[in-house]
Amino acid sequence: MSDHEPYGVDHGIHDDASIVPGHGPADAHSHTRRGGSRRGRRRSGCLPVLVVLAVLVVGAVLAVRTVDVSNPFASDAADFAGPGSGSVVFTVAGGDSISVMARNLEALGVVASAEAYVEAADADDASRGIREGVYRLKKKMKAAQVVDVLVGGRTRGTSFTFTPGKTVEEVLALLVKDTGITRKQYDAVLADPQELGLPPEADGSAEGYLSPGSFVFFPDDDAATILSTMVARTVETLDEVDLAGAADRLGYSEHDLMTIASLVEAEGSLLDETGKAKIARVVYNRLADPTAETIGRLQMDATINYARGEKVAVPSQAQIDEVATSPYNTYTMAGLPPGPIATPSRDAIQAAIKPVKGPWFYYVTVDLDSGKTKFATTYDDFLALKAELRDYCATKSDRC
Repeated sequence: MSDHEPYGVDHGIHDDASIVPGHGPADAHSHTRRGGSRRGRRRSGCLPVLVVLAVLVVGAVLAVRTVDVSNPFASDAADFAGPGSGSVVFTVAGGDSISVMARNLEALGVVASAEAYVEAADADDASRGIREGVYRLKKKMKAAQVVDVLVGGRTRGTSFTFTPGKTVEEVLALLVKDTGITRKQYDAVLADPQELGLPPEADGSAEGYLSPGSFVFFPDDDAATILSTMVARTVETLDEVDLAGAADRLGYSEHDLMTIASLVEAEGSLLDETGKAKIARVVYNRLADPTAETIGRLQMDATINYARGEKVAVPSQAQIDEVATSPYNTYTMAGLPPGPIATPSRDAIQAAIKPVKGPWFYYVTVDLDSGKTKFATTYDDFLALKAELRDYCATKSDRC
């Protein structure tokens, strides 16, 4: 990975007998015998000395240049004593040269100088063992220690990517599988909302608050660090979109808005931002008018799946009846379920706090492959959309 190779330079300085005269005094005496002037003798006597001095000066310059060229970075490059302190996340990207890594490490305050890291990495070709990835380092480390950490793969992170729409159970199953931390350890953290960093509106439950997205976790990260990192990103997102302000404006609690966002995500994960905002409008329309045909019930399949702990594309009537008394059964219970049923994406949160205007009370995803969804205002129009879905299922029975 190194782009720093020593230059091939001859360090020797060779004497040349034809340049350094060995019989200068004899020459001077002969000039005197031949009647040369004193001035001429002086010129003749100084020339060899000047030539010698010129050679010595040139030799000295060459010697200096030889050292500089063979080792562009001075041997006394600034370096920290180590072992360092704090925590710095450092990424080695594919194709990064040693000099690029050196500059990045210096910019982060990990090493005192890029030169010190290059020298350490070039020693015994140590840099050949450095792999791309994300590493946890410290500030003010000795350059050789940094190389040891990168070559040994110590504190090398593992990347995790969680798609939106997952439940806490699904997230934990993935973490237990890939981190080596037990479910019991994760459950202990989930039981302590304060350690988890949950906001007050979460009401003590992490459901909906384990942020989706990409994360890098390190071997020394424990269950509390991992889960609190995911919660912290959700809190950051909610601050950015001003969930509290939206709750005041819409007349719902922050907890309600997160619940709505999770419903939007679970029901419309394949839709764009506008499609999600239309699903949010259906939710608000049904909640606002309990005298409408839907009598205040949301009738969402995703809530049935959550209550049953199993995801199916279209729950049967028997499956709906199976959880008839569950507070998450929105076919039998009016209003919102007790809380979120999945982790919402940022788009779903935006849809919940900024629903589009519209008269819709119904929607049907008529193509389960593409997520194509159509919206309706009346029950009769809704039945027509259900017939369209039945036609789709007749040819794609494996999807329904």
